[in-house]
Amino acid sequence: MRWTIVLRCRNLTNKVYLVTASPNINPADPTPGTNVLGTPRTYGVRLSAHYRGMSVRARIHIILSVLALAALTPQLVLAAADRVRTTSGTLEGAGVDSSGVRIFRGIPFAQPPVGELRWKAPQPPKKWSGVRKADQFGPRCMQQAVFGDMSFRSNGMSEDCLYLNVWTPARAATEGRPVLVYFYGGGFVAGDGSEPRYDGESMARRGIVVVTMSYRLGVFGFLAHPELSREAPYGGSGNYGLLDQVAALRWVHDNIAAFGGDPRRITIGGESAGSVSASALMASPLSRELIAGAIGESGSILGALPAVPLTDAEATGLKFASQAGASSLTALRAQPAAQLLEVAGKFGASEFKRTIDHHLFPKSPAAIYAAGEQAHVPLLAGSNSQEMSYQVVLGSEPQTLAGYRNAVQRLYGSEAEAVLRIYPAASDGESVLDTAQLLASDRFIAFSTWKWMDLATRTGGKPTYYYYYAHTRPSLRPELAGAAEGLAGGVVRNSKAPPRPPARGAVHSAEIEYALGNLDVNPMYAWTPQDFEVSRLMQTYFARFIESGDPNSPGMPNWPTYATRQRMVLDVVPRAESDTAAVRGELLDQLPAALQPN
Repeated sequence: MRWTIVLRCRNLTNKVYLVTASPNINPADPTPGTNVLGTPRTYGVRLSAHYRGMSVRARIHIILSVLALAALTPQLVLAAADRVRTTSGTLEGAGVDSSGVRIFRGIPFAQPPVGELRWKAPQPPKKWSGVRKADQFGPRCMQQAVFGDMSFRSNGMSEDCLYLNVWTPARAATEGRPVLVYFYGGGFVAGDGSEPRYDGESMARRGIVVVTMSYRLGVFGFLAHPELSREAPYGGSGNYGLLDQVAALRWVHDNIAAFGGDPRRITIGGESAGSVSASALMASPLSRELIAGAIGESGSILGALPAVPLTDAEATGLKFASQAGASSLTALRAQPAAQLLEVAGKFGASEFKRTIDHHLFPKSPAAIYAAGEQAHVPLLAGSNSQEMSYQVVLGSEPQTLAGYRNAVQRLYGSEAEAVLRIYPAASDGESVLDTAQLLASDRFIAFSTWKWMDLATRTGGKPTYYYYYAHTRPSLRPELAGAAEGLAGGVVRNSKAPPRPPARGAVHSAEIEYALGNLDVNPMYAWTPQDFEVSRLMQTYFARFIESGDPNSPGMPNWPTYATRQRMVLDVVPRAESDTAAVRGELLDQLPAALQPN
């Protein structure tokens, strides 16, 4: 990396001198952990050999001129190639934004899981020579358009999808910044690390190195099959998408210092399936030593999208293979990815569950947490006030006390009276809707989040922080009249589905842009100053937790630990209050297994 500058020194010899100026670093041979960008405004200046005989006065004049030029135009540094040496080779980033955040996209953290590597644990990436460009997102993993409002910046879709992205505020490898590795949601059937709502720039501006990644989904990420179990050295199968996350976490641990991050201060986090992932990686012996903290936004492996016995998952895999017309694993691997995706869509993409595979999970995650064998790290987690609509509970029943009672009786049978005591409605109308919404939210995902928080508090030995996100998102922009709000923060146009009623709280996934400081990248909503204030508060809490394992900081309302059985209500005015989820959670936890949320 070198600039050639032409100077005319009229007050000296009136000659034209060629001067080369460069940072004090050799870009052709960066060493691991070295930021090729160098320290800003640290320059080595060398005169062209042809003019080395010039006077000392001339030399001093030229050197001072070059240094002054560099000091006045720091964009010279920003325009230079930003290269980082990783364990696999040298990367050249996408550049530096106006706030100083350096961006690297599409970094391979594993070999492409294609051919014989389909349905195998991810393998370390192959080394490359020269410089690899890291300026574009990689392809998103194979998936159907389950959520019509998901927005991607990925380079198409492919089985070859195991890439990650880094946003770093660090200017040198020695800075040791805290790290956030964030997993996307989408029910383990959709999503990608390139989605704008997960963009890491805003959080990086707060001093945090942010990493997003892509992991295998649906049949490609979670197929279990007896033949796969026999060929695996650990005698199990499935969970390939979660193993991708472990591989990415391992890559971050081994390489993030080169980007100015601290491998000892890695917090994992995510929303929905991403939150389930964070709880799973806390439990797994493959990853629990790699993390310093965890953030969960709506969901855990302890109820939502749970792990099932290996034999059950293998039976599902056999049924799928039969439907795909494959009599063997070899035949199944030989089928084109697009064909498998189509068959899986008809079979049911969500049928491929997480498994107790004797590797990622040596036993059930619930048993791991109950025994206190999970990572003993600080945890911040919570759920939203409207994770699910009251309609899911009421169905076609009227919005009356009698209708609500009938709905609960239908769902819980002989346990209905116990449920009604804990979820009582006071009157027809709004009270019924509020209570049905609360029950629907708990059944969908809030219960599993509470159970994660409860067990981690009881057995984890580290501080835990529980939240209840209550801020309702504003209306869509006026020019989007007629469009329907989707489940991924966007809108669906020309939808044939009946319109959903107006939100009665903070819907599932609504907090993502607030927590990561990305309201301005979602143009669908008419954001108000209140929304930006809620985002500032939430992002401040999250950033502080990532930095220190404690969300509290000067000037912010105090967030008590969950050991006090208090939670933080995140709204325009945050406040701590006694937790009301515990009584409900304890009831649901005691119901027969067939009636528990999952």
